[in-house]
Amino acid sequence: NQEIVERLRSYGLQMQLSEEQIEGTSEKLSGKSIVISGVFAKHSRDEYKALIEKNGGKNVGSISGKTSFILAGENMGPSKLQKAEKLGVPLVDEATFLEMIGEASAESESATTPTVAPDGQLSLF
Repeated sequence: NQEIVERLRSYGLQMQLSEEQIEGTSEKLSGKSIVISGVFAKHSRDEYKALIEKNGGKNVGSISGKTSFILAGENMGPSKLQKAEKLGVPLVDEATFLEMIGEASAESESATTPTVAPDGQLSLF
């Protein structure tokens, strides 16, 4: 086993995260399953996927009862919106998400403020 591990190391396999990779990670989204839908102004979808993972969350591709929330951008698909409403999955806009992970700026704070519906669900529309 040690020979195999050494051979893997010689091929460049990293056995530990570097300080650079560890720096900036958090558990702010730990245990949360998040669906990304729509188009965003501040980051690309791939960047948001990386931010979710960097903050301990899990990217999921489809909405289910286990989905914690949907990171909703402009032009979110109507079928995803319907399914989210049916299952009671909250929608979180880009500015709110960035606040959640501590990357909010004065510019994002001036964005549309989400509202909470009487049933306790977060609404962006």
